[in-house]
Amino acid sequence: MKFFRCFTILLSLMFTSLIAGVTFAKDAAQVDNFNLIEIEKPRILKKAQQYLQQAPRTVTADTSERSMGTQHDFFSEGDYWWPDPKNPDGRYIRRDGQTNPDNFIAHRISLMRLSDIIGTLTSAYMITHDDKYAAHAVVHLKAWFVDEKTRMNPNLLYGQAIKGRHTGRSIGIIDTIHLVEVALGAKYLFKSDAFTSEVQAEVKAWFRTYLTWINSHKYGLREKFQPNNHSVCWSMQAATFAYLVDDQEMLKWIRQHFKDNFIKVMMDQNGGFPQELRRTKPYGYSLFVIDAMAAVAQIASTPDDDLWTYQLPDGRGMKKGMSYIAPYIKDKKSWPLQPDVMYFDEWPVRHPSLIMAGLEFEQADYLTTWKTLDADPETYEVLRNLPLRHPLLWASKATK
Repeated sequence: MKFFRCFTILLSLMFTSLIAGVTFAKDAAQVDNFNLIEIEKPRILKKAQQYLQQAPRTVTADTSERSMGTQHDFFSEGDYWWPDPKNPDGRYIRRDGQTNPDNFIAHRISLMRLSDIIGTLTSAYMITHDDKYAAHAVVHLKAWFVDEKTRMNPNLLYGQAIKGRHTGRSIGIIDTIHLVEVALGAKYLFKSDAFTSEVQAEVKAWFRTYLTWINSHKYGLREKFQPNNHSVCWSMQAATFAYLVDDQEMLKWIRQHFKDNFIKVMMDQNGGFPQELRRTKPYGYSLFVIDAMAAVAQIASTPDDDLWTYQLPDGRGMKKGMSYIAPYIKDKKSWPLQPDVMYFDEWPVRHPSLIMAGLEFEQADYLTTWKTLDADPETYEVLRNLPLRHPLLWASKATK
């Protein structure tokens, strides 16, 4: 994997605990003295102390009578589907962009909780090199992916179900975007003696099986080629899982698909994404897709095939994509389209695309904006669409 220019000084995380003065200094004066560890340390260590007291809660802890799966199967219901006022007991009808608060979301919440726990504890381990954080993270990894009594089945057969219509749908696979930082955290935790080789092998086996499933089952294949944020999120997941299990062929395919489809087909001449801009939540979806694009670029790039610097002859690429959205993150009032139908006031937050692109492109303004935003939003709808909340994990990727 490539050594991203913006992250190379984090090599010191592997060799020293004297990290207080580590910065992401680059040659350009714009980003000198930007100290991500200093920024993250108080937040991470405070949360980590709380999470050390938290026991695992997997999919087996909650069930729904509307699920056609077993106790070990992840289940969720389509967000924008509601009872039909003309037939309350019949099949649901769609209201785009309007989330039904009565749908089953317990498994999503547990998965989002897992993502934050693993991301936080891994970040704390990176900062302190204290195995207690790694050891407790492994407790959660074992519960979700190893223990026969509590583990989740490695498929999404019952995601995004709709009452009266579908027991599960392909778009349910987007729910497991919250496994991305789990997989990335596990990769880093391999360094700890608390993560035995036997348990490592079982965790990797789970993710290898799930990667195979999303790349072979009809649900996964449908998501893989969607011309919108769903295919980007498929690639974000597949890239991270492939990185964990060292599937270089998958990563090679993702890099080509990124260029041929995400940039060439999905991005417009301004750097926006028309499929997202036409939604009833154009602002939120635009933020969501560029964050996922940044994650794919960060995890899948190599020194010889850098998705951050790749661009078409007309200039379309990640730099243009960020140039489009960044001004509207800095000043949401300048957003030229209609406000999102719901949750417009809750955005933006600390978007990972800002910090990745700010360092990669030497854009100090991106970093300044990122620092002003909320690092720990609490609104469920925001958390659901913000699977990347631990920037140190993405920085550590450069040290592998």
